[in-house]
Amino acid sequence: MFIKTGDKVRVISGKDKGKEGTVTKTISSQDRVIVEGINIVKKHQKASQSNPQGGINDIEAPIHVSNVMLIDPSTNEPTKVGFKIENGKKVRISKKSNKSID
Repeated sequence: MFIKTGDKVRVISGKDKGKEGTVTKTISSQDRVIVEGINIVKKHQKASQSNPQGGINDIEAPIHVSNVMLIDPSTNEPTKVGFKIENGKKVRISKKSNKSID
């Protein structure tokens, strides 16, 4: 997966197309990411000891990684991700600006 926790991404398809946010969690087994403020869904919660009121909560649902694009920190534009070996380490590079992301 080309996306890591803490990356700034733009949604390229779906109901939140065009919105930007930061990745808070990655689920690599399902190729999904949770992005802050994106794909908000209503979750009905039964009353419990930790939540005695219960009710309907808004939560961020996972979105497939193919529906987001990494934003290049140098140009603030969405870009594809490539890899390069620098000083014996594998680093991510932006395909548009050819600069290192990490």
